[in-house]
Amino acid sequence: MKQAQPVVAVLALVGLLTLAACSGGGSEVTGEIAKGDRSALPEDAIITVELRDTSLADAPAKTISSETIVLEGGQLPVPYLLSYKEDEIDESHSYTVFSRIEAGGSLIYITDTAYPVITRGNPTEDVEVVVVPVG
Repeated sequence: MKQAQPVVAVLALVGLLTLAACSGGGSEVTGEIAKGDRSALPEDAIITVELRDTSLADAPAKTISSETIVLEGGQLPVPYLLSYKEDEIDESHSYTVFSRIEAGGSLIYITDTAYPVITRGNPTEDVEVVVVPVG
């Protein structure tokens, strides 16, 4: 009977993990922010990365999650992680990652391409987001 206890404990743990995974728990989109040119970013550059619901063409995108990265003299590429709750995701909607870089209070880089994630077979890992210079 003592040998059955470890098996029961393992089965109970597997059941709890399965329940947690199915209960609208947390998930994430990961990747890195990159840029096409070789210029150095200013020392005070700040990156904002957002996970957006971009389903409605005639309405502003809804931000699901965001991360702010202070580079402190660092350069790109830089990794990001956007956490979200699975129960916030509607499988019929479209989700994209958006990024911008500001320095000295001015916008200097932004995404000009949609980077679809999560639904419709799109990835949630290793999503490279490329920003381009503004102006």
